[in-house]
Amino acid sequence: QVQVVESGGGLVQPGGSLRLSCAASGSIFRINVMGWYRQAPGKQRELVATITGGGSTNYADSVKGRFTISRDNAKNTMYLQMNSLKPEDTAVYYCNAQIKLFFVANEYDYWGQGTQVTVSS
Repeated sequence: QVQVVESGGGLVQPGGSLRLSCAASGSIFRINVMGWYRQAPGKQRELVATITGGGSTNYADSVKGRFTISRDNAKNTMYLQMNSLKPEDTAVYYCNAQIKLFFVANEYDYWGQGTQVTVSS
């Protein structure tokens, strides 16, 4: 019923930029909080940034001032602009969305399949 799909990952040199996108589709009534998470090899998945439907944002300390999260509610799409990338930003980046479907009482968490970001010279 719902698909959450990330795109925009790739290989970039240190100091470079990438823009990730996350698009949700299906019988969506409302999307509440959306967020980006990442998981590096051998490490636990960690929060990168979140954004509410009203546009309030929250960032991990490690990305503050370098990453910017945004969303287009009309398109059920979220973005992550990543600047000044560092090798330690290398990870699989996952999109998360808290979605309420039509005719379903509760909200549920949906995850994308992930997109690889590699920062290396």
